[in-house]
Amino acid sequence: MYYLAMPGPYQIILLLCIIFVITTFIDILKSKFNGNSKLVWFLVVFFLNFFGAILYFTIGRKQKLAKQ
Repeated sequence: MYYLAMPGPYQIILLLCIIFVITTFIDILKSKFNGNSKLVWFLVVFFLNFFGAILYFTIGRKQKLAKQ
């Protein structure tokens, strides 16, 4: 019965993916973008989940406005 309470590898991977997506949402909401880019990136991550988060961290972070 003890083995039922332990998370398996799939649950751990799923949890890491969820944490990665939530971290991406937080980064998008805290950053400033030109025009509607923030909304577009939010929707990309919302609909594509993990793959949208990877796209954001490879492409979208370069589009952020520099802090002054």
